[in-house]
Amino acid sequence: MADPSTQLEVFLGVRRELVSYASTITGDRAQAEDIVQEAWIRFTPAAAVEQPVAYLYRIVRNLALDLKRSRSREQARQATAPAWLQPGLGADPADNCQHSMLLDRLNTALQALPEASRQALEMHRFGGCTLAQIAERLGVSLSTAHRLLRDALARLAEEVEEPDVGGGSHEA
Repeated sequence: MADPSTQLEVFLGVRRELVSYASTITGDRAQAEDIVQEAWIRFTPAAAVEQPVAYLYRIVRNLALDLKRSRSREQARQATAPAWLQPGLGADPADNCQHSMLLDRLNTALQALPEASRQALEMHRFGGCTLAQIAERLGVSLSTAHRLLRDALARLAEEVEEPDVGGGSHEA
């Protein structure tokens, strides 16, 4: 059956059933429509097929199962990925604004820290340095390195706990 018009007639005659068949495998009618379209593309170059309807069903079945397998692999990949790598839901604009304002305040507080405290904090939090390594690099004692780090963290914690400036109540 190499005649394109005959192929089209066969395809259009079973198209609705193919969509239903693919839909039962995938669980998604829209994806089933896409699968049937893909099946048509793969079916048209077929030269001589003795049972074209069975051939179409096989193509649809294989495509639907391939889609289902790839979906389950993607879900498994996302389930094992760290939370920060998983796609997030669209955040509320107000939350985004508050988060941005907090980051600005933290940046300002970080820049206002004494140089040694800021360096100790950056080495510890961003560089993964131990207190002994911080003390060695800054040329201070271990207890001084601890104090510098503690003071920097305390200042940033104060900034996080403070209410937004300008967003509070108005005095009459």
